[in-house]
Amino acid sequence: MKKVSIIIPVYNSSKYLKQCIDSVINQTYKNLEIIIIDDNSSDNSTEIINKIKDNRIKLVSNKKNKGVANTRNIGIKKATGSYICFLDSDDYWHNDKIKKQVDFIEKNNYTFIYSSYIYLRGNDKHIAKVPKKLTYKKALKNTAIFTSTVMFNMEHLNKKDIMMPIIRMGQDTATWWQILKKGIVAYAIDEPLVIYRVGNKSLSSNKIKALKRTWKLYLREDINLFMKIYCFICYLFNAIKRRIV
Repeated sequence: MKKVSIIIPVYNSSKYLKQCIDSVINQTYKNLEIIIIDDNSSDNSTEIINKIKDNRIKLVSNKKNKGVANTRNIGIKKATGSYICFLDSDDYWHNDKIKKQVDFIEKNNYTFIYSSYIYLRGNDKHIAKVPKKLTYKKALKNTAIFTSTVMFNMEHLNKKDIMMPIIRMGQDTATWWQILKKGIVAYAIDEPLVIYRVGNKSLSSNKIKALKRTWKLYLREDINLFMKIYCFICYLFNAIKRRIV
């Protein structure tokens, strides 16, 4: 049974943190390395982590706030598993998420996989369906890969391949693009294995931020302006489709 490293960045996450960590501890797949990096939280997040007794947990505490990309990169550097996953501290997993992904990746010898997931806003749930596979060109038009669903096969990748760029927003999407740009294809399990807890901020505010963030990502890519506009329009269509289908 190969080791799976899970990287959990934490910043003032006390409200949902225990549920997040418990969803990892209770995985049916047991050979786990749980790397939790506290990004200089000012709440009681560290106290919550320290109360959880599991020798698979490795807690790293940043002496100053470094931001989510730097924090995930710290976790990547410390990871020793054959597979690497990310989990945001306000999300949680179904208890067979890791087993199903390991089986899927090993059966097909894949490099990069992801899955469908559930949007959770209060008591309202919605399944976000995702494409069966994404190449770089397809991923430019459909930002369907959600961070907490990802698994990387590190027998096929170097750590530098998955290090996140230090940009203000959209670091995860930029990372998927930089991997897929190498000719790698990402494959999906068409099953919601992750619960994504939508924040309490206004929907209109989140949408505006998402639009700005994604457009800035396109500006970073080495494609012509027409393609950037075309991909951005496709992104809008697919983002809406994921939420209503």
